Amino acid sequence: MSFISGRLKGFQYATKGFYLLATTEHSIITQIGVSLIATVAGFYFEITKIEWLFQILAVGMVIGIEGLNTAVEKLSDFVHPEFHTQIGFIKDIAAGAVFWTALCAVGVGLIIYVPYICNLCF
Repeated sequence: MSFISGRLKGFQYATKGFYLLATTEHSIITQIGVSLIATVAGFYFEITKIEWLFQILAVGMVIGIEGLNTAVEKLSDFVHPEFHTQIGFIKDIAAGAVFWTALCAVGVGLIIYVPYICNLCF
């Protein structure tokens, strides 16, 4: 297998993985919806290039960490299908990482959009 065909195969696996994530996990579906709303808001308010960079980074981080959380949960359930305290602890930590990343993304969104919304009101 050549270098390029190996990269193309890896890209196919990654695309399939994102498709599975985006079509089967309700939290990702919700986060994609929120990111689409943020994208529309970005065009509406004509946010700056730097604001776009922060918004894209925040959205990417939340969706990426959620993907990792989903992988941890699926792997944990596969390894130990019954309830187990240590597996629950691991899953809670992974969910906490998503929660923290989402809070930070909300902070980024507030920093970007509150001034624009306030300008509309006054």
